[in-house]
Amino acid sequence: MNEQRVAVITGASAGMGLVAAKALAAQGWRIIALGRDPQRCAAGEAEIRAAAAPGVDVSMIRADLALMAEAVRAAKEIAAKTNRIDVLINNAGGAAKEKAITAEGNEETFASNHLGHFILTHRLLPLLRAAAAKSPAGATRILSMSSAAHEVSPGLDFDDLQMMENFIPIKAYCNAKLANILFTRSLAKRLAGTGIVAHAVHPGAVNTNFVDRADAGTQAYLRSVPLLSAEEGADTIIWLVTAPEAGETSGDYWCQRKNVPASAAANDPAAAERLWRASEKLAAGFMD
Repeated sequence: MNEQRVAVITGASAGMGLVAAKALAAQGWRIIALGRDPQRCAAGEAEIRAAAAPGVDVSMIRADLALMAEAVRAAKEIAAKTNRIDVLINNAGGAAKEKAITAEGNEETFASNHLGHFILTHRLLPLLRAAAAKSPAGATRILSMSSAAHEVSPGLDFDDLQMMENFIPIKAYCNAKLANILFTRSLAKRLAGTGIVAHAVHPGAVNTNFVDRADAGTQAYLRSVPLLSAEEGADTIIWLVTAPEAGETSGDYWCQRKNVPASAAANDPAAAERLWRASEKLAAGFMD
């Protein structure tokens, strides 16, 4: 195993994740990509390899991060491939047309956008710490995809965190995007002094297959507004991987290469801690 910089990117078989993977591979980064759909994974891996600089290693791991066991398996496969991770991009997720409960009993929107990445990040921290030990402070980074949709959420209902009662698809998505920022806040706090920074990212309204998976009302809204291309949406993600500014702070929310304010609910430290504890409880048995 060499000391080539390593990027792990979830949701990298299509859309912004694929664009980011191709761009970093072209810059010489070793890429470990994760995707869910077999056909998209095969096509995405081929695209990343075609874009990669000479000698760059590219791997694609199939995993459905809505399942906690899959997050654990993916983490183990990643650890078998590398002894360090310089950047983890938690990009997978999306909205659902209706409530769906996973085989493990979790609501799919919450699980795929937040809980799977919560487990994956925890499992990969030793590899991130290994990279940070050999890198300048702030060079090792964890990026999590959020959205301006988080602003619609008034806050998480910890009595019904996964909206098992009175499920509304777009509200569940907005809550999940709020959870992404709260997770980032808590993660940054816990990683203070380690050399690892964590940030949340709003890529903008992007024309990816996310639009097709959403409920009818959300689809109609998104098709009524200007949408960015996947390349435009991925710009800030790619920039945050190496931009010096991103290594100077931690726990921030970025859009269009700028550190921007998040909602009041996203700046509630008590809610961030409560979400962390609730996530640990839900993930009990999958964290170690």
